[in-house]
Order: sequence, then C-alpha cells, then structure tokens
Amino acid sequence: MLKRIVQACFLITGGTLGILLIPLLLKLINFDDIPIISNSYATAIIGAIIFYLITFWAVDYVLEFIKWAEDSLVKIPVTDVIFGSIGLIFGLLVAFLIGFALNAVQVPILNAVAPILLTLLFGYLGFQVGFKKRDEILNLFGSRGKKKSGEEDSEKAEGQSLKILDTSVIIDGRVADICQTGFLEGTIVIPRFVLEELQHIADSSDVLKRNRGRRGLDILNRIQKELAIKVEIYEGDFDDIQEVDSKLVKLAKITNGMLVTNDFNLNKVCELQNVSVLNINDLANAVKPVVLPGEELAVQVIKDGKEYHQGVAYLDDGTMIVVEEGREYIGKRIDVLVTSVLQTSAGRMIFAKPKLLEKAL
Repeated sequence: MLKRIVQACFLITGGTLGILLIPLLLKLINFDDIPIISNSYATAIIGAIIFYLITFWAVDYVLEFIKWAEDSLVKIPVTDVIFGSIGLIFGLLVAFLIGFALNAVQVPILNAVAPILLTLLFGYLGFQVGFKKRDEILNLFGSRGKKKSGEEDSEKAEGQSLKILDTSVIIDGRVADICQTGFLEGTIVIPRFVLEELQHIADSSDVLKRNRGRRGLDILNRIQKELAIKVEIYEGDFDDIQEVDSKLVKLAKITNGMLVTNDFNLNKVCELQNVSVLNINDLANAVKPVVLPGEELAVQVIKDGKEYHQGVAYLDDGTMIVVEEGREYIGKRIDVLVTSVLQTSAGRMIFAKPKLLEKAL
C-alpha cells in the first residue's frame, strides 16, 4: 500500500513538473515550434511517464527512508513529539506574522528572502523551546495532570473489574459456583472467539469433546441467566492472531482486565507478559484444609499404590493420600497418621501410615 502511495506521489510530481518545465526545456534547445509545447495535458503525461520510470529505481530508497523516519519517530517519547510540535507551530505562526509585517516594506529582495529565513529560524527555535521546556510546561498544568492521573487509576480499577473467561475454565464449570458464592465480582467478559471455539468443540465428532463443549455452553447459560452477575460478550477479534490463548492475552492487555483460567501454561504466559490472571486451581489449592504431619485422619483405602504394600485414599476435596503398608486395608475405612505433605504444581499429596501400625510399634 505504501509503495502505491509513493508511486502516485511520483506521478503527480512528474505531471506538475512536466507542465512547468518541459515547455521551458524545449525552448532552450530550440524546439519551441513543436505543437506539444502548448498542450499542457501532453506535457503532464510526458512528465508523469518520466517520473513513473524513475520510480522503478527510486521507490525502494524512498520506502527505506520513510521506514527509517517512522522507526525514529516511534522511538521518541510522545511528550517530546507533542511539545516539540506545539513549539514548531508557534514558531511558524510568529514567522508568518513578522513576514506579513515586512510585506509593507516594498523591498523586492527582502520580501523574497525574508519569509524563507524567518520560517527556518523561528520554526527551529519554536521546536527547541517546546522540546526543552516541556517539563516546565507540564508543571504549569500540574493540577490538571494529577486529575488525569486519578482518571487513569480509575480506568485501571475499572479494567481490573473485568474478568475474561477462557475456554478451559468455562468447560471446567467451577467458575459458575465461584460466581454464585460472590468471590468473583465485577463484569464477566466472554469473547466471541471463545464462544466459537466452544461451539466447534460441541460440534466435534469425538463424543468426549462434544460433551465437554456442550457442558461449557450450559455453564455459560447458567452464568448469564441464573446468577446475579453482569455478563458481556466481546464481539471483537484479532485477525492477525491465530491462537485463542494469544487472543485472550491481547484482550486482557488492551482492556486491563483479569484473565480467569485453569490452564497452567496460559497462567505462565500471562505472568511473563505482566497480565493479571486468576487461576481456579490456585484458588482450589488455597482453600484446601491444612494438614500437618502427626495429624490423624479417617480415610477409606480404595486401591493399591505404585510402590509395594502402598494403598491410596482420597479426601473429600480430591487430595490423594498415599498410605504406607495400606494395601491390605483396601476397601476398609481406617485411621491414619500423616507423616509428610508434598505440595506440587499439580496439587497436594499426603503420605500417611495406619494408626494401628503405629500402636503396634
């Protein structure tokens, strides 16, 4: 697109210069009797063709210069650009007023040269004053700046009230119970591209995926219709991004919202990109009852463990308990003593031994 714009500028420039310069050039080389010299359309077309041919060689250099200028301007802080531009505008305005006053003096050379010199001089001075005095100008509007800072904090707080749900946490279903209890407050945001992914999963030929997708849609209906919480559908999309997780991170960035998920990898990506995230699994682990070594628990051993003579039991919250010498108690409910607790990224694991064995020792 930029290349086309540059070529169009070359054509317009060539046509204009053709009208102005081609007749003069033909007169200089004593070809002033050619009829084309009086036809401005013909000279414009000739000039445009000449400059169009030049674009095949010059357009790449022009594009490189434009990209270099663009990169240089992007790196400059926005406050420097704003105050420098304001200073430049004031400088050019002063140059225009002085040049207008000098027009009253009928000196041909002065009237021709002075506007150019004044424009260059006052334009440069205005830019430098605006650029170097930006801090002092900002101090003049200090109170207004504080007000704007307060507005930014308010916008940030408003953004933090947005809770963006990802696909995994919707399918999980626990988010609906958390919303019902009131621990998740603010506005629930459901992006359109997440709904499309859920619909795609619900239409899958795989029975398990289809059931998970339909369950996710049922959870969304419950959140929207049964719970007293505000729900919004984000209609936007990011066509340049393919992955749904990357789109969620981008959305959380531009809205200052918090991403709600139970995906461990997405959680890490959010932390690396400084995006606020609420992990349902972290919440579940945080509210699990604290178990200390030496405490007594009543559990039912349901299966054997990986190691010899081990048995496995579970607490009501799903925490796995490995019972040493518990294989012979499979199917029985026994009292055990906690020996150690292991906390991992996947959850918590408790090691115990039968209380009867402790008494025998």
